[in-house]
Amino acid sequence: MHFEILVEDQSGKKALEILIPKILGNRPTFAIYSYKGIGRIPRNMRDADDPSKRILLENIPKLLKGYGKAFAGYPPDYKAAVIVVCDLDDKNLSAFIEELAAILDACHPKPTTRFCMAIEEGEAWLLGDLPAVRTAYANADNAVLNSYVNDSICGTWEKLADAIFPGGARKLSARGWQSIGAEKSKWATEISPHMDIDTNLSPSFEFFREALRSLAT
Repeated sequence: MHFEILVEDQSGKKALEILIPKILGNRPTFAIYSYKGIGRIPRNMRDADDPSKRILLENIPKLLKGYGKAFAGYPPDYKAAVIVVCDLDDKNLSAFIEELAAILDACHPKPTTRFCMAIEEGEAWLLGDLPAVRTAYANADNAVLNSYVNDSICGTWEKLADAIFPGGARKLSARGWQSIGAEKSKWATEISPHMDIDTNLSPSFEFFREALRSLAT
């Protein structure tokens, strides 16, 4: 089994590089490709005007069509799947999945694909394992961590920043998006090694984990 995994940013890639071997062991192979943001699904599912910008959703129609053709050429005993991982942000989950499913249905042939949302943001998967956060950041603010409701729409990265970044989300935000992105990658790298993937309390992480395992078996 081989997985092609598409994520919207570098922090997601760093987390999954650590977490996927924990979920699957060393048997399936996988490749992770990070993009420079999530963007929007193109109107009429046309191909991206400028693929070089590497915006995930803008490239999804072309990517899935390409994977469908590539997978169709593999030997019958070689199985492959695409896993698309992105933040839900403020989107309606059902409507968003329907849009993505429509893109997949337009592919001929259609690649085996799963769409996995981090609800609300990728940091929800880190916050799904509070012991891992506390191990990575011994000085974490426990009051902030304990106030978090798994997969709630609450400003998830800001919640994690308030718990572990000196000065919290307000101070980090003042440094700009480049600093926020760098800090998110640092959190992913430092927290993920301590995570117990079988006790994570984030429902969206559980969905991702079980999607991988069901395909691998």
